[in-house]
Amino acid sequence: MKLGMSSYSLVGAMNAGEMSILDVIAWTADQGGEHIELVPMGYTLTDNPDLIAEIIQKTKETGIEISNYAIGADFLPDTKEAFEREIIRVKKEVDTAHALGVKRMRHDVSFKPAEEASIQQFEKDLPRLVEACQRIADYAGQYGIVTSIENHGFYVQASDRIQRLIDCVDRENFKTTLDTGNFLCVDEDPVVAVKKNIKDASMVHIKDFYHRPASTYNPGEGWFQTASGNYLRGAISGHGDINLYDVIHVIKDSGYDGYISIEFEGLEECKQGSKIGMDNVRRIWNAI
Repeated sequence: MKLGMSSYSLVGAMNAGEMSILDVIAWTADQGGEHIELVPMGYTLTDNPDLIAEIIQKTKETGIEISNYAIGADFLPDTKEAFEREIIRVKKEVDTAHALGVKRMRHDVSFKPAEEASIQQFEKDLPRLVEACQRIADYAGQYGIVTSIENHGFYVQASDRIQRLIDCVDRENFKTTLDTGNFLCVDEDPVVAVKKNIKDASMVHIKDFYHRPASTYNPGEGWFQTASGNYLRGAISGHGDINLYDVIHVIKDSGYDGYISIEFEGLEECKQGSKIGMDNVRRIWNAI
């Protein structure tokens, strides 16, 4: 197992001008991180070869790896022409991943609000999503890159939908970036969902949430509602209501020994929250 950080965890500091992505890399190494996962928020890499070169140099200087390149995508636009433009754009992002030297890349496929994310709609949209993922995976194959879909948002989020998409795409280099917390967004037990999908994981995110039932009062700022109306708020990994010990136990028992990224979405100061989370995950892993 190689424990590291998603740059997304520190986007608050980057947006505030307190850190650059190069600072994030150095900070991650200083906390004992073995890799950095690049999520282009707070900075851009497409058509930015100078920053790509600086990132590669910084990782060499600090002795950590770039594990994954994670981008957004939507393959369900209104027209066929827009669909083709999105394919071209994501292929260009694959080129960026190759320039970074990474062998893993996550792209989303689409986002819909909970009220539009029925299983019937998913099955209707599935052929288009499959075509897009196949075309991107085939393009990435020339570079030896494994592409993946994260359980992300309300639409392609539940473990069964992730498995269905992977099975239909049917490419050896198409897997899932498994986020241990996001299953709660569609009210799925994280321990059960991780057991289902860990076999297909090319990358793992550790995330934690505080959870309150829909029957309680609205806790207010910082909270959002799940597909069925429960309340979630981002937590420091190990501080929230997810049974993180059991989740990590499942991951370790599966034989997974790849990259694990901390993803912090809490209200605490992001450097503090990220560091505590990484320390907690390392301690739990070593105790199992």
